[in-house]
Amino acid sequence: MEIKKLLDEEVKKRNSADEISLDRLDPILVAYRYKDPTISLICAFFAYGNVKQIVKFLDSLDFRLLQKSDEEIQEALKNHYYRFQKAEDVIALFIALKRLSATTTLEEVFKSGYLKNRSVIEGINALIEMIRSLFPHATQGYNFLISQVTHKTKGAGALKRWMMYLRWMVREDNIDMGLWSGIDKADLIMPLDTHTFNVSKKLGLLQRKTYDLQAAIELTQTLKTFDAKDPLKYDFALYRIGQEKIKI
Repeated sequence: MEIKKLLDEEVKKRNSADEISLDRLDPILVAYRYKDPTISLICAFFAYGNVKQIVKFLDSLDFRLLQKSDEEIQEALKNHYYRFQKAEDVIALFIALKRLSATTTLEEVFKSGYLKNRSVIEGINALIEMIRSLFPHATQGYNFLISQVTHKTKGAGALKRWMMYLRWMVREDNIDMGLWSGIDKADLIMPLDTHTFNVSKKLGLLQRKTYDLQAAIELTQTLKTFDAKDPLKYDFALYRIGQEKIKI
């Protein structure tokens, strides 16, 4: 099992706070600063594109706004935008998450869906529905940001940023924060991005050629043969192999 040995060594090497230091920028760097589920979700949502630009944008946000009035949020964020998201989309997200925190928690909403069938997809759907209901807003940029409710896996978006957020919340090591409890690490699904997709195909861990949610599930099932209880421990290692163009 040479691939398992290679990945296990990479996991051991990568499980270090140095991996999320200032000279190795990653969106979790900002999330780690606060160790707050709501702030972490905002960090995860905007984790696409150039990593330096992601961190620069996240650093420009005043997360204290999550305790402010709608009017204060609108005024403070009126000039904030990031790639596909205009200021109105950033404002909508902050207001929705502020309203959610006033009555419940992201963890509780997630569990309301997840615990029915131990399905993280159902948990994510519950969160998407809640966020949308608290501040109805539908633009192309906003829909991309928080995703749509998902009822199929083939041909559906991989929900990469949602899956990465759950990894941060559920797992706990030198990278992931483990802020939630009562969710089994074995139920998590790989946050599939282009790096992990390409590296996994190259290593023979993934046969599916379509970059979708089904591919993320299939890769997770393969990684469960390496570690049935914690398949996502390999995620960061696979991501760094691809990102750093390490020869394998």
